[in-house]
Amino acid sequence: MRLKITSAVERARYYERYLPFVIAILMVPLGLALIAIAPILGVLLAVLGLAGTCMGIYDLSQTSHALMRNYPLASRMRYLLEHFRPEIRQYFVEDDHDETPFSREQRAVVYRRAKGIEGVRPFGTLRDVYGDGYEWLNHSLATTHLENQDFRIRVGGPDCTQPYDSSVVNISGMSYGALSPNAIEALNRAAKAGGFAHTTGEGSISRFHRMGGDLVWQIGSGYFGCRHPDGSFNPERFSETAAGDAVKMIEIKLSQGAKPGHGGILPGPKVTEAIAEARGIPVGEDCISPSSHSVFSTPRELCEFIRQLRDLSGGKPVGIKLCVGHPWEWFAMAKAFRETGITPDFITVDGGEGGTGAAPVEFADHKGAPLREGLMLVHNTLVGLDIRDRIKLIASAKIITAFDICRISALGADGVNMARGFMFAIGCIQAQACHTGKCPTGITTQDRDRYRALVVPDKAKRAARFHNGTMHALQEACESSGLRHPDEFTPHHLMIRTSPREVRSAASLYDWLKPGELLSSDVPHPAFAKYWGRAQIDSFAMMASENG
Repeated sequence: MRLKITSAVERARYYERYLPFVIAILMVPLGLALIAIAPILGVLLAVLGLAGTCMGIYDLSQTSHALMRNYPLASRMRYLLEHFRPEIRQYFVEDDHDETPFSREQRAVVYRRAKGIEGVRPFGTLRDVYGDGYEWLNHSLATTHLENQDFRIRVGGPDCTQPYDSSVVNISGMSYGALSPNAIEALNRAAKAGGFAHTTGEGSISRFHRMGGDLVWQIGSGYFGCRHPDGSFNPERFSETAAGDAVKMIEIKLSQGAKPGHGGILPGPKVTEAIAEARGIPVGEDCISPSSHSVFSTPRELCEFIRQLRDLSGGKPVGIKLCVGHPWEWFAMAKAFRETGITPDFITVDGGEGGTGAAPVEFADHKGAPLREGLMLVHNTLVGLDIRDRIKLIASAKIITAFDICRISALGADGVNMARGFMFAIGCIQAQACHTGKCPTGITTQDRDRYRALVVPDKAKRAARFHNGTMHALQEACESSGLRHPDEFTPHHLMIRTSPREVRSAASLYDWLKPGELLSSDVPHPAFAKYWGRAQIDSFAMMASENG
């Protein structure tokens, strides 16, 4: 039934949606009339009016957008503002502490350190120190005075003949292809200058990774850089590449925080000569990353793969990267480490809040354990099996500041990897256009016209300065707590407000296993009580309970 308009005011409001279209139509004759008096203005009005008229006719006649049919021309302003909404919100609307996903304050810390600018703050904290969840580190009256800020951890267990003395802060895995060649080159040059490691991402080692920086070669389910034409693992190619002096460690990627359990595809048109060269695939053909590995299908076989890679690499450290999912699958891996005696030299625990160039929203928001819960479960399991001293734990996901490092060290980490922090250091503005190929700073694009704006020598210096500034802040944090190394932080140092009237240390707030506790007794921790006995080393599947 057609709407009945009962007043002149209602009639005017009903038809005002066509006002921009009508104005555009009237601009044409008005412009033509003004040409004799003011030629430039007349032509401009006529051209704009004609363009607006054509767009309005198109809006009225198209069938895809109801809003455009009802509001010709006027609706385009809505789409324009929607297009620029992230930038408008980021620069003019959001609070300094709104994390979307990183707050303005977090980004500013990175920018200042990357530029070598003093990072002090006047007039006190902006945080609500009485709000639930507020955290702080306890300080000491017996402060320490450290000689330098070059904190290192030795990665490499008893079966490793080429251990690596790693910085406690390194670059997390970001593949060439996801990042531009200039971005990869800048990060690797920064790693060389700053004495820290650069994880390749599962896209393997490209020519842009070979700028002298230490590499952690990440091996994903696609076995890029060490595969046969059919996508299966190629031991000979792996051994040849792993023997390179730049490769310091090998990381088997089981899953990543932003999209755990999800494979990937790089469309053929994006597979350039350089990407094909790095990955060992044909130019112009779709590049598939399966959601799981083909070399192993059980925890025991994973251990054998770890040993195989360690042998093929000449005894270099081999580790795994995972985002914790089904607890019984992780328990099965841990049991296999203990029973076979084959342990990874390090485990990188990625949190569900980790980033990626592109992920389905359901995966980014609701898949995978957050870093804190995942790290504590892994740490507790290794302690309970009395093998924690053989394995270094690396934490990754939304780590930016020295406080982030200290906090995650208190919860069990030996070191950290950063991805988006180093992206900020080389100029990322969090435009969140990584998946479009139109990154405004040239970091996450293969468009030469865009990434040529990223000047490698300058960005390499910025990334190295960011690392140096972060390490200096970490040194001051250790000294003020009376410690000599970040690995001395314990759950007793981290305080967490649980209500306006209650504060608890992480030591009392969370459950912590004692060394060897899983070997001798039942553990009251709910995850272990429910799933530990149902994990098996010859399958990732959960065994049926005694009660069915």
